Amino acid sequence: MSEKENKSLPDRRRFLLKNLGRGFLWLVVIVGGYFYARNNLNFTLEAVLGPVYEKPTIVYLMFLASEVIFGIIPPEFFMIWSLRAEVLSTFIENIIALSFISYAAGVIGFLIGQYLNRTAFFVVMKRRVFGKYLKHLNHYGGFLVIVAAITPLPFSGIAMLVGSVRYSFRKYLYFSLFRFARFLAYSIIIWEANVLN
Repeated sequence: MSEKENKSLPDRRRFLLKNLGRGFLWLVVIVGGYFYARNNLNFTLEAVLGPVYEKPTIVYLMFLASEVIFGIIPPEFFMIWSLRAEVLSTFIENIIALSFISYAAGVIGFLIGQYLNRTAFFVVMKRRVFGKYLKHLNHYGGFLVIVAAITPLPFSGIAMLVGSVRYSFRKYLYFSLFRFARFLAYSIIIWEANVLN
């Protein structure tokens, strides 16, 4: 291992831990807030989603749209929706489906980035939206994909950025598999929180 790679290890670890910390804090706020509101304010996702609540296909399509458009609705809300039957096997099936949808959304983002990288729209997006992530990409390379897969960094947005610089598609597919680890860890926490409530 080169001296430069040696020096970058603590920096990578710090970057990962900082974003994992943010992710855990965000998870606590969303899950804690949801269960507090459900138990004390009679808030339910069923009331928010209305007739869509019992239509998984529509919820999955909403999730796909959200994930492709930079994760405008945090995945944790969809994981909480997966609790609706309060049956572990149904919960697991929903989490698996959401995991694959999120992974697919990242692939779509990557391909969009490849396709749009020379358009005026994407040049503006790169400068105004992806600017700080471009610095991270230059600094961390493919490691940024791993961090985006398991933390609140915009997964699809990072995928678009990585696709736009013609990063190896095979490496992208491999690194983005960490997305499944995030869904596994978060779903365990959400299920356990539901059991305790």
